[in-house]
Amino acid sequence: MRHCLALDLKDDPALIAEYEAYHRNIWPEVRAHLHAHGVTGMEIYRLGTRMVMLMETDDARYEADAMALASQNDLKIREWEALMWKFQAPTPWTPEGEKWVGMERIFEL
Repeated sequence: MRHCLALDLKDDPALIAEYEAYHRNIWPEVRAHLHAHGVTGMEIYRLGTRMVMLMETDDARYEADAMALASQNDLKIREWEALMWKFQAPTPWTPEGEKWVGMERIFEL
């Protein structure tokens, strides 16, 4: 299944460059965590400060709530997420306390 999510970055070129550097070489624990929870592919695109994530998941293993709960219990994943908040900002439409928010598909060819 494909998921499309959005998130903003803080409007600071140095922070954006640092964020992109982290994503060129994500921590092995982050990669393992994603795979363990059914994420089979992921791409992130950026235009200015707006980011869009395309995430492919294995329907049999992917559960967003279970992945979020496991993230809270894994110290290395919590460390990664806390570090990423240095760079990230919620979109104007993101509910309080959330990060990546799902986008609604309005067209398909």
